[in-house]
Amino acid sequence: MKLFTMLLSLAFIASCGGAEPESKAPKADAAAKPAPAEKPAPKPEPKPEPEVKAEIVVDDGTVVTINLTASDAMQYNTDKIEIKSGRTVKLNLQHVGKMPVDMMGHNFVLLASGTDSAAFAAAGVTAKDTDYIADSMKDKVIAKTKMIGGGASDSIEFAAPAPGEYDFLCTFPGHSAIMKGKLIVS
Repeated sequence: MKLFTMLLSLAFIASCGGAEPESKAPKADAAAKPAPAEKPAPKPEPKPEPEVKAEIVVDDGTVVTINLTASDAMQYNTDKIEIKSGRTVKLNLQHVGKMPVDMMGHNFVLLASGTDSAAFAAAGVTAKDTDYIADSMKDKVIAKTKMIGGGASDSIEFAAPAPGEYDFLCTFPGHSAIMKGKLIVS
């Protein structure tokens, strides 16, 4: 019995004392490895130049300049333009997208008062050679730019029409449903 008690005591002492559990003890070869080098901080990206946005309508009392943009998302930068009568109008159209004229061409067409813009656009769907303006509807046009593709621009001048509201639109097939607006002359 003495032998059994002595063996049991030795087993107890061996299990309780001594070294820390292996997971807490540092490994000998871990200390020999150098710490991984820290990655250099990424260089800050250069800040883009602030985009200078031109006012859409600038009126100097004689000439009204309209700066209109059209995008690959089939949008003008405005759908409402207000001007005074008796002015010369200079309209600058810029296609700020990248797609070519065959795929995403845009223009600006100002229609005579009372013109049905949906019927006007529908009549021109097959008139590619005349920027999608049907010969039968040419008398409904007050002013128009040429059809332009991404990165291109066109400018036109015309006399402001009589006071009233006038529709404008892009005649590229399918665009006039959303690329349209009102020119309001007072």
